[in-house]
Amino acid sequence: MKISTEISSSARHIGEERTIEYLAKAGFDAWDFSMFSMRETPSESAHPLSGSNYLAFARKLKQIGLDNGIVCNQSHAPFPSFAPEIRSCLKRAIECTAEAGGQICVIHPGNDKTPAENAEMYFELLPFAKEHGVKIATENMWGWDSEKNEASFAACATPDSFNAHLDAVNDDYFVACLDIGHAQMRGCGTSAAEMIHALGKRLQALHIHDNDQWHDSHQIPFSMKIDFAGVVRALKEIGYNGYFTLEADCFLNDFTEDTVFDGIKQLSAAARKLADMYEE
Repeated sequence: MKISTEISSSARHIGEERTIEYLAKAGFDAWDFSMFSMRETPSESAHPLSGSNYLAFARKLKQIGLDNGIVCNQSHAPFPSFAPEIRSCLKRAIECTAEAGGQICVIHPGNDKTPAENAEMYFELLPFAKEHGVKIATENMWGWDSEKNEASFAACATPDSFNAHLDAVNDDYFVACLDIGHAQMRGCGTSAAEMIHALGKRLQALHIHDNDQWHDSHQIPFSMKIDFAGVVRALKEIGYNGYFTLEADCFLNDFTEDTVFDGIKQLSAAARKLADMYEE
């Protein structure tokens, strides 16, 4: 079982190029291409992903990974997907995924959209994704009920909703990315293990992080309350064969340029522990 992690949290401290080098040095097998900087208004100081040389930047990151022995396994497009300034970035995100060598691009559904409404967006993008050899993954989302002070229903939040979204598109290039933390938030009405069993072979990507089973904490696995033994057991039971990809992007918030490598090593150790649990 191979391990990966998102690169946005490290890149805030040291940039994407050094992040990929550090991930390889820390023992990761792959990197998850975070593309949130595409949202920036193009300017001389803006991120390369928001400018005209975005594909060259993706190729550069791919080569850095290959030079250090790791690959891009998946990516995350900017969100919210239905915002006009974001919608125009989604094909660019698919292009960058292909250039970097990724196999799957995670594109959020609209939280308040129906399966049919979200399917319209995915139908628009799928021919382009197929041309580039990239699968699109949708993800389980959450809302927030202020009165109950807990999560509330959003697109793909329950097994029925997630499978309804997959059924509405019904294409081999449209798959599931399960966010483990989202599934464990109080009020969502499900659990990660239940979602894993319901999705079965449709589950081809993961966002793994820990929380207090109440808030969307995005912390390092084994630091809070999620039962990862049960999560791994469910993944084994469905024969999951994708990457174990972390999205513990809040864990590195308090690290600095000088200390971030220590944090990356801790993330790698946590991901490897999960992978070893799967292999036992």
